[in-house]
Amino acid sequence: MTALIEGLPDAVAIRCLARVPFYLHPKLELVSHSWRAAIQSAELFKARQEVNSSEEFLCVSAFEPENLWELYDPTHDLWITLPILPSNISHFARFSVVSTAGKLFVLGGGSDAVDPLTGDQDGIFATDKVWSYDPATRAWNPRASMLVPRSMFACCVLDGKIVAAGGFTNRRKSICNAEIYYPETDVWVQLPDLNHAHNSACSGVVFGGKVHVLHKGLSTIQVLENFKKGWIAHEYSWLQGPMTVIREKLYVMSNWFIYKQEGESRRMIFSASDFRRRIGYAMIGLGDDIYIVGGVNGPDYWNCSVKVLSDVDVLTLGSERPAWRKVAPLTRCKGTILGCTQLRI
Repeated sequence: MTALIEGLPDAVAIRCLARVPFYLHPKLELVSHSWRAAIQSAELFKARQEVNSSEEFLCVSAFEPENLWELYDPTHDLWITLPILPSNISHFARFSVVSTAGKLFVLGGGSDAVDPLTGDQDGIFATDKVWSYDPATRAWNPRASMLVPRSMFACCVLDGKIVAAGGFTNRRKSICNAEIYYPETDVWVQLPDLNHAHNSACSGVVFGGKVHVLHKGLSTIQVLENFKKGWIAHEYSWLQGPMTVIREKLYVMSNWFIYKQEGESRRMIFSASDFRRRIGYAMIGLGDDIYIVGGVNGPDYWNCSVKVLSDVDVLTLGSERPAWRKVAPLTRCKGTILGCTQLRI
């Protein structure tokens, strides 16, 4: 068998290849069959961690086109298109997305299809299905289903494990059920139920080593620190709006300003008035930056037009002269953002 790189042991060659940026991997695979096998091996991705070559990406899916995901590479300011998610649910929406163990996970959700004659919901509202995307093989694979079908639920990663809580069942009934997924064994285990179910969508954020579940429009936040002890309800006067965590700090967009939420207090960071007409966007943190991705510019008093967007705007926290700047727009996805998360490869 020929060596990967002539004159070098394969173990050393793998470490050399591990330093090549992820976006160039498809080109490396064209060199030879042995390089293709090496690029798609778990050994290479382990070596990327060992030589500190891991990269951070944004993962985004939008209303258009259906079931398509893109990765944003901030170092090279480019987007990478992933294979189509092979879900058989039409107009797939209301799912959750997280990443752990170097893979992207898409969980739950249902169909957002509408009967053109009646205007009624036409399709399954919630599912228990779970998909994962492996950057090494560049393929989607089904994983163990959740214990409960759910949509519009809180989902986040704590200590490398996925926690799913609350949401709605296929009968559109709000639920308290919570569960945890172990990626290494592909197993879901039931957690203690939330203390309360509310007839509103919920979301989850992790900071301070705790899962925080928030329901839209409510001040009650349910917190999970210990998997065995269960959830503790707190009354916090947190601002309402899109949230993201950067360097263990919580940032919220409210009334077109970015705030840093610190316990019960908050501090205004910067204006976000440029996005006053923008709806359906995602706000997410990556590194020291806040990203505003996609969405739709809705009508206002002076302008009745509606514009579907692929724009991406970035604010760097802690800079001497903070300002929003444009980066490469989404190449194929556009409009309302259905899912957005970070992925470390």
